[in-house]
Amino acid sequence: MAGIHFSFDNFKQLMQLNIGISERLDENRAESFTLLYCDFSSVAQDVVDASLLQILRTSDSIVNHEGDYFFVLPYTDKYGAEIVKTMFDEFFAQYLNSFLLSYPVDGETPEEIFSNMQDSVSLFYKKDLRCLDRFAKQYN
Repeated sequence: MAGIHFSFDNFKQLMQLNIGISERLDENRAESFTLLYCDFSSVAQDVVDASLLQILRTSDSIVNHEGDYFFVLPYTDKYGAEIVKTMFDEFFAQYLNSFLLSYPVDGETPEEIFSNMQDSVSLFYKKDLRCLDRFAKQYN
């Protein structure tokens, strides 16, 4: 098992794709997918790569900017995403800073979701996710 890695430059398009699929297939507008952020900056790259192969499903998407990793987990609610996050914590034998947001309850557009992710990570971890500025700025 392993997620599919996308270029950070295509992050917004990846979110638009998942929103489009959700709108087409999920009539009850439940938590159609969850965006999980994890700070892997303290973990060696070869260990990160091994964890991605072991933990993620082939339907999951990965986008990263340096040590900031974002996982788009389709048909996964916050409870399911928390299980994935716990699997990463156990794999690395350390607690990782992370945050998760679900579509559509935590945002209905990529810009809204990115802006909410920036605000939440800044509030809870005092870390600025400036890498998301170019995607979130249209919402501000």
